[in-house]
Amino acid sequence: MLSFRRIRNGFRAIRWREFACAPASCPFCGPSLFVRLDLSSSGIRCIRCAASTVHLSLGLVLRSEIGTLTDLAVCEFSANGPLVDFLNKNTRTLAISEFQEGAAPGSVCDGTRHEDVQGLSYPDQAFDLVLHTEVLEHVADDRRAFSELKRVLKAEGRMVFTVPFSGLPGTVERARIRDGQIEHLLPPVYHTDPWGKGAGILAFRDYGADIESRLQEAGFVDISIRRPQHAIPWLQACTVFSARVPGRD
Repeated sequence: MLSFRRIRNGFRAIRWREFACAPASCPFCGPSLFVRLDLSSSGIRCIRCAASTVHLSLGLVLRSEIGTLTDLAVCEFSANGPLVDFLNKNTRTLAISEFQEGAAPGSVCDGTRHEDVQGLSYPDQAFDLVLHTEVLEHVADDRRAFSELKRVLKAEGRMVFTVPFSGLPGTVERARIRDGQIEHLLPPVYHTDPWGKGAGILAFRDYGADIESRLQEAGFVDISIRRPQHAIPWLQACTVFSARVPGRD
Protein backbone atom coordinates (compact mmCIF):
# COMPACT_ATOMS: atom_id res chain seq x y z
CA MET A 1 0.00 0.00 0.00
CA LEU A 2 1.25 3.46 -0.86
CA SER A 3 2.06 5.65 2.14
CA PHE A 4 1.18 9.33 2.33
CA ARG A 5 4.90 10.11 2.49
CA ARG A 6 5.60 8.24 -0.77
CA ILE A 7 2.71 9.98 -2.52
CA ARG A 8 3.83 13.39 -1.25
CA ASN A 9 7.46 12.83 -2.26
CA GLY A 10 6.36 11.53 -5.66
CA PHE A 11 4.33 14.63 -6.41
CA ARG A 12 7.23 16.85 -5.37
CA ALA A 13 9.55 15.04 -7.81
CA ILE A 14 7.32 15.34 -10.86
CA ARG A 15 8.26 17.57 -13.77
CA TRP A 16 4.80 17.78 -15.28
CA ARG A 17 5.91 18.47 -18.86
CA GLU A 18 7.94 15.25 -18.79
CA PHE A 19 5.38 13.17 -16.89
CA ALA A 20 3.95 9.99 -18.43
CA CYS A 21 2.44 6.71 -17.21
CA ALA A 22 1.92 3.22 -18.62
CA PRO A 23 1.10 -0.29 -17.35
CA ALA A 24 3.75 -3.02 -17.00
CA SER A 25 4.79 -5.81 -14.64
CA CYS A 26 6.97 -4.95 -11.63
CA PRO A 27 9.48 -7.60 -10.48
CA PHE A 28 8.39 -6.94 -6.90
CA CYS A 29 4.64 -6.39 -6.93
CA GLY A 30 3.43 -7.75 -10.28
CA PRO A 31 0.98 -5.89 -12.58
CA SER A 32 1.32 -2.21 -11.91
CA LEU A 33 1.39 1.28 -13.34
CA PHE A 34 4.73 2.94 -14.01
CA VAL A 35 5.23 6.69 -13.99
CA ARG A 36 7.95 8.77 -15.56
CA LEU A 37 8.58 11.67 -13.22
CA ASP A 38 11.18 13.28 -15.48
CA LEU A 39 13.46 12.39 -18.40
CA SER A 40 16.43 11.36 -16.27
CA SER A 41 17.54 7.73 -16.05
CA SER A 42 16.38 7.68 -12.41
CA GLY A 43 12.96 9.22 -13.05
CA ILE A 44 10.94 5.97 -13.28
CA ARG A 45 8.81 4.64 -10.41
CA CYS A 46 6.42 1.75 -9.87
CA ILE A 47 3.30 3.38 -8.48
CA ARG A 48 2.43 0.38 -6.27
CA CYS A 49 5.73 -0.18 -4.44
CA ALA A 50 7.70 2.98 -5.42
CA ALA A 51 10.62 0.92 -6.81
CA SER A 52 13.10 3.10 -8.70
CA THR A 53 15.51 2.34 -11.53
CA VAL A 54 18.22 0.77 -9.35
CA HIS A 55 15.86 -1.52 -7.45
CA LEU A 56 13.86 -2.44 -10.54
CA SER A 57 17.09 -3.44 -12.31
CA LEU A 58 18.22 -5.63 -9.42
CA GLY A 59 14.73 -7.10 -9.06
CA LEU A 60 14.65 -8.12 -12.72
CA VAL A 61 17.93 -10.01 -12.29
CA LEU A 62 16.67 -11.69 -9.11
CA ARG A 63 13.65 -12.94 -11.03
CA SER A 64 15.69 -14.24 -13.97
CA GLU A 65 18.76 -15.64 -12.17
CA ILE A 66 17.60 -16.61 -8.68
CA GLY A 67 13.89 -17.27 -9.07
CA THR A 68 12.11 -18.24 -5.86
CA LEU A 69 13.63 -16.95 -2.62
CA THR A 70 11.39 -18.71 -0.11
CA ASP A 71 14.03 -21.22 1.02
CA LEU A 72 16.90 -18.73 1.20
CA ALA A 73 18.62 -16.93 4.06
CA VAL A 74 19.18 -13.44 2.63
CA CYS A 75 21.25 -10.44 3.68
CA GLU A 76 20.45 -6.96 2.36
CA PHE A 77 22.51 -3.89 3.21
CA SER A 78 19.64 -1.47 3.64
CA ALA A 79 16.85 -1.34 6.17
CA ASN A 80 13.87 -0.03 4.23
CA GLY A 81 12.45 0.52 0.76
CA PRO A 82 10.66 -1.61 -1.85
CA LEU A 83 13.39 -4.24 -2.07
CA VAL A 84 13.34 -4.79 1.70
CA ASP A 85 9.53 -4.94 1.67
CA PHE A 86 9.65 -7.60 -1.05
CA LEU A 87 12.34 -9.64 0.71
CA ASN A 88 10.46 -9.55 4.02
CA LYS A 89 7.54 -11.31 2.34
CA ASN A 90 9.45 -13.73 0.11
CA THR A 91 12.52 -15.09 1.93
CA ARG A 92 13.07 -17.70 4.65
CA THR A 93 15.09 -15.26 6.76
CA LEU A 94 16.22 -11.69 6.12
CA ALA A 95 19.04 -9.72 7.77
CA ILE A 96 18.92 -5.97 7.13
CA SER A 97 21.24 -3.19 8.24
CA GLU A 98 22.55 0.30 7.53
CA PHE A 99 26.01 1.79 7.93
CA GLN A 100 26.12 4.27 10.79
CA GLU A 101 29.37 6.12 11.40
CA GLY A 102 31.04 5.31 14.71
CA ALA A 103 28.76 2.42 15.67
CA ALA A 104 30.08 -1.04 16.55
CA PRO A 105 29.34 -3.75 13.96
CA GLY A 106 26.20 -5.63 14.95
CA SER A 107 25.01 -2.91 17.31
CA VAL A 108 21.55 -1.38 17.04
CA CYS A 109 21.17 2.38 16.67
CA ASP A 110 17.71 3.96 16.69
CA GLY A 111 16.17 0.56 16.01
CA THR A 112 18.41 -0.24 13.03
CA ARG A 113 21.32 -2.69 12.99
CA HIS A 114 24.70 -1.28 12.00
CA GLU A 115 27.05 -3.18 9.69
CA ASP A 116 30.20 -2.17 7.84
CA VAL A 117 30.93 -4.37 4.79
CA GLN A 118 34.66 -3.97 5.52
CA GLY A 119 34.19 -5.86 8.82
CA LEU A 120 30.89 -7.68 9.21
CA SER A 121 29.66 -9.10 12.50
CA TYR A 122 27.79 -11.97 10.80
CA PRO A 123 29.24 -15.50 11.19
CA ASP A 124 30.90 -17.41 8.36
CA GLN A 125 28.59 -18.97 5.75
CA ALA A 126 25.45 -17.37 7.20
CA PHE A 127 23.60 -16.56 3.97
CA ASP A 128 22.49 -18.08 0.68
CA LEU A 129 22.14 -14.68 -0.99
CA VAL A 130 23.65 -11.24 -0.35
CA LEU A 131 22.23 -8.10 -1.96
CA HIS A 132 23.35 -4.48 -1.98
CA THR A 133 22.69 -1.42 -4.12
CA GLU A 134 25.05 1.53 -4.57
CA VAL A 135 27.21 0.62 -1.57
CA LEU A 136 30.74 -0.39 -2.62
CA GLU A 137 31.65 2.90 -4.29
CA HIS A 138 31.39 4.47 -0.81
CA VAL A 139 33.69 1.92 0.86
CA ALA A 140 37.32 2.90 1.38
CA ASP A 141 38.69 -0.68 1.08
CA ASP A 142 36.47 -2.52 -1.36
CA ARG A 143 38.82 -5.52 -1.63
CA ARG A 144 38.38 -6.11 2.09
CA ALA A 145 34.62 -5.70 1.60
CA PHE A 146 34.53 -8.30 -1.19
CA SER A 147 36.42 -10.71 1.07
CA GLU A 148 33.96 -10.16 3.92
CA LEU A 149 30.95 -10.55 1.65
CA LYS A 150 32.30 -13.86 0.37
CA ARG A 151 33.01 -15.01 3.94
CA VAL A 152 29.39 -14.68 5.05
CA LEU A 153 28.05 -16.54 2.00
CA LYS A 154 27.54 -20.29 1.98
CA ALA A 155 29.20 -22.50 -0.62
CA GLU A 156 27.30 -21.92 -3.89
CA GLY A 157 25.85 -18.75 -2.37
CA ARG A 158 25.39 -15.77 -4.66
CA MET A 159 25.85 -12.01 -4.43
CA VAL A 160 23.79 -9.68 -6.62
CA PHE A 161 24.45 -5.95 -6.50
CA THR A 162 24.68 -2.62 -8.27
CA VAL A 163 27.32 0.10 -8.30
CA PRO A 164 27.63 3.09 -10.62
CA PHE A 165 29.45 1.64 -13.64
CA SER A 166 31.39 3.71 -16.16
CA GLY A 167 31.89 0.90 -18.67
CA LEU A 168 35.52 1.97 -19.04
CA PRO A 169 38.25 -0.69 -18.80
CA GLY A 170 39.61 0.46 -15.45
CA THR A 171 38.22 1.67 -12.14
CA VAL A 172 39.08 5.28 -11.29
CA GLU A 173 40.08 5.75 -7.65
CA ARG A 174 38.82 9.11 -6.44
CA ALA A 175 39.91 8.97 -2.80
CA ARG A 176 41.64 6.74 -0.26
CA ILE A 177 42.39 6.52 3.44
CA ARG A 178 45.99 7.45 4.28
CA ASP A 179 47.29 7.73 7.86
CA GLY A 180 43.72 7.57 9.08
CA GLN A 181 42.58 10.51 6.95
CA ILE A 182 40.74 10.80 3.64
CA GLU A 183 43.09 11.77 0.81
CA HIS A 184 41.35 13.06 -2.30
CA LEU A 185 42.99 11.94 -5.55
CA LEU A 186 40.37 13.74 -7.65
CA PRO A 187 37.81 16.46 -6.87
CA PRO A 188 35.39 14.93 -4.35
CA VAL A 189 32.02 13.62 -5.52
CA TYR A 190 29.17 13.06 -3.09
CA HIS A 191 26.09 10.91 -3.70
CA THR A 192 22.72 11.54 -2.10
CA ASP A 193 22.45 10.22 1.44
CA PRO A 194 19.13 8.29 1.79
CA TRP A 195 19.10 9.35 5.45
CA GLY A 196 19.33 12.99 4.40
CA LYS A 197 22.39 13.78 6.50
CA GLY A 198 25.06 16.33 5.57
CA ALA A 199 26.26 17.05 2.06
CA GLY A 200 26.01 13.41 0.95
CA ILE A 201 28.18 10.28 0.90
CA LEU A 202 31.69 10.44 -0.54
CA ALA A 203 32.36 8.25 -3.59
CA PHE A 204 35.78 6.61 -3.28
CA ARG A 205 35.80 5.30 -6.86
CA ASP A 206 34.10 5.03 -10.24
CA TYR A 207 33.97 1.35 -11.19
CA GLY A 208 35.10 0.07 -14.57
CA ALA A 209 35.19 -3.38 -16.18
CA ASP A 210 38.04 -4.47 -13.90
CA ILE A 211 35.47 -4.97 -11.15
CA GLU A 212 35.32 -8.51 -12.53
CA SER A 213 38.98 -9.09 -11.67
CA ARG A 214 38.40 -7.68 -8.16
CA LEU A 215 35.63 -10.22 -7.65
CA GLN A 216 37.84 -13.01 -8.97
CA GLU A 217 40.68 -12.01 -6.64
CA ALA A 218 38.25 -12.29 -3.73
CA GLY A 219 37.39 -15.84 -4.79
CA PHE A 220 34.07 -15.35 -6.57
CA VAL A 221 33.23 -17.29 -9.75
CA ASP A 222 30.46 -17.31 -12.35
CA ILE A 223 30.56 -13.52 -12.60
CA SER A 224 28.06 -11.72 -14.82
CA ILE A 225 27.85 -8.03 -15.71
CA ARG A 226 24.71 -7.10 -17.60
CA ARG A 227 21.75 -4.82 -18.05
CA PRO A 228 18.55 -6.87 -17.66
CA GLN A 229 16.04 -7.15 -20.49
CA HIS A 230 12.55 -5.91 -19.64
CA ALA A 231 9.30 -4.46 -20.94
CA ILE A 232 8.96 -1.57 -18.50
CA PRO A 233 8.37 1.67 -20.44
CA TRP A 234 11.20 4.23 -20.42
CA LEU A 235 13.33 2.23 -17.97
CA GLN A 236 17.05 2.56 -18.70
CA ALA A 237 18.11 -0.43 -16.64
CA CYS A 238 21.25 -0.18 -14.52
CA THR A 239 24.14 -2.59 -14.85
CA VAL A 240 23.69 -5.43 -12.37
CA PHE A 241 26.52 -7.63 -11.12
CA SER A 242 26.17 -11.22 -10.02
CA ALA A 243 28.85 -13.53 -8.59
CA ARG A 244 28.88 -16.94 -6.91
CA VAL A 245 30.93 -18.57 -4.17
CA PRO A 246 32.45 -21.86 -5.36
CA GLY A 247 31.13 -25.12 -3.98
CA ARG A 248 33.20 -27.30 -1.70
CA ASP A 249 35.36 -30.00 -3.32
